[in-house]
Amino acid sequence: MHDIQTFLSKLQSSIDEVSVLHAYKKLQAGSLLIDIREKDEVSGGSPAGAIRIPKGMLEMKIGQVATDPAQEVYLLCASGKRSLVAAFCLQQMGYENVYSVEGGFGEWKNRALPFEMPRTLKEADYERYKRHLLIPELGEAGQIKLLSSRVLVVGAGGIGSPVALYLAAAGIGTIGLIDDDIVDRSNLQRQILHTEQSVGSPKVDSAKQRLSALNPAIRIVPIQTRLDADNIETILQDYDLVLDGTDNFTTRYLINDACVKLGKPNVHGSVFRFEGQVSTFWPASGKGNAPCYRCVYPTPPPAELAPSCAEAGVLGVLPGLVGVICATEAIKILAGFGNLLTGKLLCINAATWSFDTYEIDQEPSCPYCGCTDPAHYPPYAHFEQSCSM
Repeated sequence: MHDIQTFLSKLQSSIDEVSVLHAYKKLQAGSLLIDIREKDEVSGGSPAGAIRIPKGMLEMKIGQVATDPAQEVYLLCASGKRSLVAAFCLQQMGYENVYSVEGGFGEWKNRALPFEMPRTLKEADYERYKRHLLIPELGEAGQIKLLSSRVLVVGAGGIGSPVALYLAAAGIGTIGLIDDDIVDRSNLQRQILHTEQSVGSPKVDSAKQRLSALNPAIRIVPIQTRLDADNIETILQDYDLVLDGTDNFTTRYLINDACVKLGKPNVHGSVFRFEGQVSTFWPASGKGNAPCYRCVYPTPPPAELAPSCAEAGVLGVLPGLVGVICATEAIKILAGFGNLLTGKLLCINAATWSFDTYEIDQEPSCPYCGCTDPAHYPPYAHFEQSCSM
């Protein structure tokens, strides 16, 4: 015990200690506060906004969060002793401005500073999502974001099937599926959520059974109805992201208009015979040029010029290809990594194997994403009459 106290005393002479109030102010100003306690300790509370890296992994992971050796780093443990040792180790690695938070989390709570009860992975999660956890850009923090996310998949058909399967496999915590249709045998050529035994059943019920079998730890919300102007805001407001896998313009424009109004990211996928398109419409992202669907297609074409898959046909594997890209985009948005398809339109031709990406611009005069006064946001349009006329 004497040797430990002597060692800590020496560290106190070489490591700068700061109060929890000082660390809190620095955290508010953008500095890094790293909670180095073990996961069972963190589960009982951790400073809001802190990064959580157990002391045993700190040296291996510090480079992922502090890329500049001159960056200010504040370390917090339970009482302020382990953080001294950890700060010394980081100093030896070349970090110039490392501080130990005196009193640790115990003092943080005594001072009534804000803290949260962070979600942590269960043992089964470590096994199921092991390949995700090995990716630095995703890792444990990204997987926790996925498990805490809520995604609405509109359409449990050709595009919605691979999207829902891969989002469920990836561990999206809540997946809402909205579709008012039933499974028809002609769906089975491309709608891989469903089986021969599902024919005649509601698509959302068939989908829930399949997805729950794939990942029973997540929540599947079947919504057997059709989106319309009366219910869309009520349904969408409960989700972080909307994935549009519909095959009709009426619903497509309705989704766009509601997502713009509510500030939701709208991952859009569409198919026609051999061709597919994918984009993310998210004007509220604040990431440069981010148009909405109407910036590209202000109004729908006449119905006779826009046949559905049931009328024009579609190569069975194409929705799978488009759906996988949509699911990838959704995961990137929710976990917060990679480049997105905002301001871009990815066009795929499976017959010629061409993949072309086009820049698309936000239209300043767009009455939807260009609306700055929510009180004057345009009403939701109904296109059935305009198309038939």
